[in-house]
Amino acid sequence: MLVGFFLVIAALTAAVVDASAAFLTRQQLNSLADGAALAAIDGAQGQEVYEQGLGELAVVDPQVASASVADYLAAVGAHDDHASLSYDVVSDGTRVTVTVSARLDLPIVPPGWDADTLVVGRSSAIAPVV
Repeated sequence: MLVGFFLVIAALTAAVVDASAAFLTRQQLNSLADGAALAAIDGAQGQEVYEQGLGELAVVDPQVASASVADYLAAVGAHDDHASLSYDVVSDGTRVTVTVSARLDLPIVPPGWDADTLVVGRSSAIAPVV
């Protein structure tokens, strides 16, 4: 019975440590996605502003947004911190949504568990014109 108790404690410890690592990684990826979305929306200051003017929301070129996200992630060294980092940029013209994902190697891997998991962070940004 004592061995069973220690096995349960070990499994619970592994679950808590792995869940904490996943939570902290998700917080990091959410932070990266926030910064990337703001960098993308900041790219809405191009020629289209002078040619088309501004409505209630700034118009964002999807290609400029994607390039701005790539530049931001490179500038902050995101690929150094997360080797398997990937991202996706979606823009509907006025809103930019950035999804950032990376694989996390779990600190404690009990038998039968996967050694890694995919963690995702997501953020959106708009630029209201005042």
